[in-house]
Amino acid sequence: MAKMEFKAESKKLLDMVINSIYSKREVFLRELISNASDAMDKIYYRALTDDKISFDQGNYYIKLVPNKDTRTLKVIDTGIGMTKEELESNLGTIARSGSFTFKNENEIKDGHDIIGQFGVGFYAAFMVADRVTVTTKSIDSDEAYQWQSQGSDGYEITAVQKDEPGTEIVLEIKENTEEDNYDEFLEEYRLRQIVKKYSDFIRYPIKMDVTESKPKEGSEEETEEVITEETINSMVPIWKKNKSELTDEDYENFYQEKHYGFDKPLKHLHINVDGSIRYNAILYIPESAPYNYYTREYEKGLELYSNGVLIMDKCGDLLPDYFSFVKGMVDSEDLSLNISREMLQHDRQLKLIEKNINKKIKKELVSLLRDDREKYERFFKAFGQQLKFGVYSDFGANKEVLQDLLLFHSSKEKKLVTLEEYVSRMPEDQKYIYYAIGDSIDRIEKLPQTEMVADKGYEILYFTEEIDEFAIKMLMNYKEKEFKSVSSGDLGLDEEESEEAKEKEEENKELFQAMKEVLADKVKDVRASKRLKSHPVCLTAEGDISIEMEKVINAMPDNQQIKADKVLEINVDHDVFQSLKKSFEADKDKLNLFTNLLYNQALLIEGLPINDPVEFTRDICKVMV
Repeated sequence: MAKMEFKAESKKLLDMVINSIYSKREVFLRELISNASDAMDKIYYRALTDDKISFDQGNYYIKLVPNKDTRTLKVIDTGIGMTKEELESNLGTIARSGSFTFKNENEIKDGHDIIGQFGVGFYAAFMVADRVTVTTKSIDSDEAYQWQSQGSDGYEITAVQKDEPGTEIVLEIKENTEEDNYDEFLEEYRLRQIVKKYSDFIRYPIKMDVTESKPKEGSEEETEEVITEETINSMVPIWKKNKSELTDEDYENFYQEKHYGFDKPLKHLHINVDGSIRYNAILYIPESAPYNYYTREYEKGLELYSNGVLIMDKCGDLLPDYFSFVKGMVDSEDLSLNISREMLQHDRQLKLIEKNINKKIKKELVSLLRDDREKYERFFKAFGQQLKFGVYSDFGANKEVLQDLLLFHSSKEKKLVTLEEYVSRMPEDQKYIYYAIGDSIDRIEKLPQTEMVADKGYEILYFTEEIDEFAIKMLMNYKEKEFKSVSSGDLGLDEEESEEAKEKEEENKELFQAMKEVLADKVKDVRASKRLKSHPVCLTAEGDISIEMEKVINAMPDNQQIKADKVLEINVDHDVFQSLKKSFEADKDKLNLFTNLLYNQALLIEGLPINDPVEFTRDICKVMV
């Protein structure tokens, strides 16, 4: 038969398939296996309505036959086959899908769905083959035909002899080049890898003759190569099984098999949804974070399957960033795939799955927090920072979802507590949720700024991570209780103390003004402290930028040089203050010395760098002499 040409638009599309659409060459095998599975599904559907056709699943399989000598790979199926007209229609026009037409004509809606609906998957074979030959016989015809093509130059269809219905595809594998190794698609181990990765859960057996070395009969030392036919796919995915059939060990084994992590998962979720959107999912909450989790290199996402066929290794659209630690997979029959199975449309179905999954994850974490606190705290140690980033990001859009999952160390409980637990213990007269910030719990407990709040008997939350205060600023309040730093200008304590402080402020107004002039632009003000008990001095901040925020922001690569509005607070009941008063009255040089020493002391307490360490040491020596 004369060679027939592809239509002009089909030539362009074929070139796109070979060079652009697929990100990995290995997916050609996924596409051919999916088409073979469809061919057997079509017989199954026909058998439902045609008494002349019987369907015994044991008779249906896919076989791979690699041959290094001839550089060919055969993909054989025992499916419905194609007539001459179907060959011309389905393989002669690229992007016309026989599976899609069959599905529409038969109004297939049940769970035994057709996989290959978009008509370009077959042509992925040309990514690895110079020539593709398709020999097929339809269940509806006594004739068999062969379709052959070397790519965009066209194709030929000829009559051939074939006894049984089904299809055999022969790929003449390309020769290796300096950049590309095509030999891998003739290796048994590599074909097994590809099947395991993409097509492990195809519902029909995928068979291959496998060569193994076994001890030679009658000899303990000699071996011989034995060829045996093996089924190399699992067929029944764990997520399609009833939960009652599965044990924790089954889920843990699946976690290890899929290489989701080297740890043991803390929890798993097995989800089956059959409503406006149908999908199955198995999700895991890991125990520990991957080494690169908090880096830009980490890629979030769940494995995405369509009818048991792997579409994407990591579908990031199924998880928000704040739940990016979740591992697992989703399998759906309802997702819209565009052109190739690697291009997923951002449609309503995907959004519905994402929304439902996020609710399930939140519910599971709440349950873990309530029912197994020790296990939740292990999780929070690994991923709590990510939840806090989630509160802070997107201008606090997700704070309602995440606020009840947060934990902070408590000054009273000496352990991690939730915001709910803190608020439930607040005395009636306490207006704010108080927090203190530092590099460690030990350092925070020694902060002078905590004295007044602690003396009132109020609980203080300790913030030891850089993200903590940023997240809380975005949260703003919890159950109508505002957050208040122990270092803020106004602690919101009783009026009596405020009036007393005002009197002392007025009494020593000139002294504080003189100290402020000594420090110049280093501080916004110098004033009598309302919060100090035993310590002589501390720094506080006014405005939206705290001292801790200043440290975090200025440590960033862009070096913005943000400055908090610092206030130097002096404990007027401390002995040091008497020395200040005496020097103010009698020795202005000594006042300058004491002022700079107290300021630098306050900087050290805050973990801030001293502007001039040499001058600071000289000042100390002056006091000692």
